[in-house]
Amino acid sequence: MDYFAHETAVIDEGCEIGTGTKIWHFSHIMPKCIIGQGCNIGQNVVVSPEVKLGNNVKVQNNVSLYTGVECEDDVFLGPSMVFTNITNPRSAVIRRDQYDKTVVRKGASIGANATIVCGHDIGEFAFIGAGAVVTKAVKPYALVVGNPARQIGWMSEYGHRLEFDAEGNAVCPESEDVYKLENGSVKKL
Repeated sequence: MDYFAHETAVIDEGCEIGTGTKIWHFSHIMPKCIIGQGCNIGQNVVVSPEVKLGNNVKVQNNVSLYTGVECEDDVFLGPSMVFTNITNPRSAVIRRDQYDKTVVRKGASIGANATIVCGHDIGEFAFIGAGAVVTKAVKPYALVVGNPARQIGWMSEYGHRLEFDAEGNAVCPESEDVYKLENGSVKKL
């Protein structure tokens, strides 16, 4: 084993777990999921079949990752946040062949207690505020909050709110990277 798993974690056969990953108390890793290198899976986390996590993904306590979810590298999932995978669930109607896919792109952060309604991708380095309910796709670098979530600004790759000048340029105060706002989208220069 090239990863750490607490003795109370349940890891089913048929999953792939990368080198240096840590899986903590009472978490359940189900078959056919892929977890990359250097990930941290907090306590009481469920990773359902066929979920894919890239490298260096941080999953805080009490998170549920259901089938249909894919997180790219460097994603942060805050405590007790949740993904859905069926848009119209009913207990008596079996829809296991109708899971909607949700992709969380590289470097995105999702705050505590947020809910991501399935089928809505989260863009690179997007920042989802605590308690937000995401009901539509989120652009790269977007800052969204509320229920339903609405965009209120833009974030740098270091997690700082960007303030754009009249020419549409902003500088991250920590990294000093320059960003450009153009036609309703942000890119790092």
